Amino acid sequence: MAATKILVKDNGSIRVEGDFEIVDSQGRVFGLGGRTSVSLCRCGQSANKPFCDGTHNQCGFQSLIVARDLPPAPPKM
Repeated sequence: MAATKILVKDNGSIRVEGDFEIVDSQGRVFGLGGRTSVSLCRCGQSANKPFCDGTHNQCGFQSLIVARDLPPAPPKM
């Protein structure tokens, strides 16, 4: 089993569970208060970005997710 599990919820958030850290674009680490799971916003409407605050329920966000294989990564030069 992977150390980190990421669940993309239909019409909702991205749930991250396990051993992880979240950093901003400057490389600063978010303090997670000892949490081993968080939900990240996908709708773009959360007042607490990047974390989900449930606003997707009020704004009508819809996105159904089906697992699929990605094509092979291009070779690195």
